Amino acid sequence: MNLLEAVLKTEDKEFLFITDIRITKRNAEKLVQAGRSRWKIENEGFNHQKNGWHNIEHVNSHNYTAMKNHYLLVQIADILVQLYLNGAKILKGLKKSAKEKSSDLLEAIRSRTLTDEDLHQLRKPMQVRFT
Repeated sequence: MNLLEAVLKTEDKEFLFITDIRITKRNAEKLVQAGRSRWKIENEGFNHQKNGWHNIEHVNSHNYTAMKNHYLLVQIADILVQLYLNGAKILKGLKKSAKEKSSDLLEAIRSRTLTDEDLHQLRKPMQVRFT
């Protein structure tokens, strides 16, 4: 593990990054930029989950098990929302309103039974990319 300390004078802040990438004078600035970008994405995501419609600070936060379950459900919901909003071309090509698409998705989640082939497909490695 390698530790990189960066002091950004423009923001008057100090940052520490831990990485398994070998740090050199040539890649240090790029590593800081990548680390700041990643932090921004993660921080904005968590901030949206906490203060957005997910309402992380729910009353169940007083019960540890309920809090964990609520958070995991929020993570799943957030993934589904991101996939839906940024999703595949097939969703964009459907001649349906957003409300119709979301109703169809909810009904499929509610009523569709997973087959052995579905489970086999889920075991395969996959990547989701948004362009």
